[in-house]
Amino acid sequence: MPQITVEYSASLQDAFDRRAFALALHTAAAPIIDSELESFKSRSYRVDDEVIGDGSPAQAMLHVEVAILSGRDQDTKRHLAATALSVAADHLTPPPGLTVQTTVEIRDLDSATYHKRVDTGRA
Repeated sequence: MPQITVEYSASLQDAFDRRAFALALHTAAAPIIDSELESFKSRSYRVDDEVIGDGSPAQAMLHVEVAILSGRDQDTKRHLAATALSVAADHLTPPPGLTVQTTVEIRDLDSATYHKRVDTGRA
């Protein structure tokens, strides 16, 4: 926990610094949700086949889903969403003529059913 999933249009491949975004979001979000930095996990997926609005190739999307353990209040979730949106904007440089819709969703992981195990390799 937290589990962060990013989906982005293929046209943003070179316009969105995914690694820098993940590292910055981990650092910014940890104190907001009182989570250890080591617990954050991010993954990014390029979307090669999407339709936005009227299907114009001048449209692109970036969607960030942040899944956190249940129990946080709505103000905390709103703060986290606003932070994720801001950090995404800091790491996105849309090419000329491209309009990017960036969205963020904060969702709960059920703390009764979400489990974690950490294994360390042995020498």
